Amino acid sequence: MATLVRWEPFRELAQLQNEMSRFMNGLLEGNGQTTQSWIPTADVWETEDEVVYAFDLPGIPEDKISVELDEGALTITAERERRQKVEEGRFYRFERRFGTFTRTIGLPQGVTDADVSATYEHGVLQVHVRKPEQPKPRKIQVGVGQGPKTIEGTATKKD
Repeated sequence: MATLVRWEPFRELAQLQNEMSRFMNGLLEGNGQTTQSWIPTADVWETEDEVVYAFDLPGIPEDKISVELDEGALTITAERERRQKVEEGRFYRFERRFGTFTRTIGLPQGVTDADVSATYEHGVLQVHVRKPEQPKPRKIQVGVGQGPKTIEGTATKKD
């Protein structure tokens, strides 16, 4: 017996994008340098009315975060600066990433500026994207001779 699973295109798209971002970032890491670009972790979830993207951006001031919508693409850019100084050679390891990152996410057709909002609290940026209204099927009236008539039919199964 087959099991039906609900198809959730936003979830699959988000997973693919996350994997591609991590893959591309991994190509740049080659020799393990921490001065190269970084991509923060992100969660994506869907409600009835919107899709929410959450990015972990600890230690980044709000004025260093940019969220832009351009032709159906949402671009998040942020910059983390290195603040600690190395004095007398006492620093042993640098593992935390710093610098600028940019991440672009494709949005469904029909999303406008009014459909996107963002909040930043406790180091987490949440971008809320309201889902665009889907077009609904409608009946077309066909006019023949004296006036418009509605054509309706039923499906029949051929053996």
